[in-house]
Amino acid sequence: MNEAAIIGTGLIGQGWAIVFARAGWNVKLYDPAPGAAARGLGMIVAQLALLKREGLIGDDQAAAARIAIADTLEEALRSADYVQESAPETPEAKRRLFAEMDVLSRPDALLCSSTSTIPASAFTEHLGGRERCLVAHPVNPTYLVPLVELCGAPWTAGESLLRAKEILRGIGQQPVVLNKEIEGFVMNRLQGAVLHEAFRLFSEGIASARDIDSTIKHGLGLRWAFIGPFETIDLNSPNGIEEYCERYQGVYQSIGATLGQCVDWQEALRQGIAAELRQDLPREDLEKRRLWRDGKLMRLVRQLYRGAE
Repeated sequence: MNEAAIIGTGLIGQGWAIVFARAGWNVKLYDPAPGAAARGLGMIVAQLALLKREGLIGDDQAAAARIAIADTLEEALRSADYVQESAPETPEAKRRLFAEMDVLSRPDALLCSSTSTIPASAFTEHLGGRERCLVAHPVNPTYLVPLVELCGAPWTAGESLLRAKEILRGIGQQPVVLNKEIEGFVMNRLQGAVLHEAFRLFSEGIASARDIDSTIKHGLGLRWAFIGPFETIDLNSPNGIEEYCERYQGVYQSIGATLGQCVDWQEALRQGIAAELRQDLPREDLEKRRLWRDGKLMRLVRQLYRGAE
């Protein structure tokens, strides 16, 4: 049976463990922080039970039984076909950890990082097995949102990217491959573009935070749940994307010319948005709202990826 090693058992690592175990893989958990792996496993078991109640997994107990805690990094890596690192988000920490993993893992094991911003070239150049190292950036919560961005360093072998893509597809994820490195990869750059404009619109008094959120929630977000920006405009013109671009290029270029420099997310602006958000959602209710969000995501995933109820 295939085996995955999950290095780091915070929220992202927990999500990866669920994804692999749900798909029938054996999973080894390792975290150097005392008690972290045990706490992570407890949260994984609870989340698997919730997925069972929501109809998103067949046998939660069987999946949980496939997950074990490793006492050392060497033990975690010994039999792993695929390694997913979810350690602190600094190049220095990842350089040290990948150096250890390169030595301790099987030479044919893929070494993947969950980093959301750091390119693989920043922490794998010095490795003897650097051709098998790449970024596999997930979306949180990993077990509900299936996108994974795959991005190699200039020295990552094409065969390593292909194997990672095949493995991730096989466990139910939706991998996309970046052709070259760029800060933030694709998803965070797209999200950043929307966030910067949202901050700008609020800072200039164009609309309230509530109404800006509503524009996505009740407008763009509904379409974007199942089609992307290019397909959206392809369908929004009788003759497709070429006609749409001819018709609206001038408008969007005019809008683009007004964007200017990124808005500084300075304290007064952050506090203004937070004050408005806290009117609708007190800070003590944030966790309850996260659980509400996850429930909505579960029902959406069931509709989009697993067929209607």
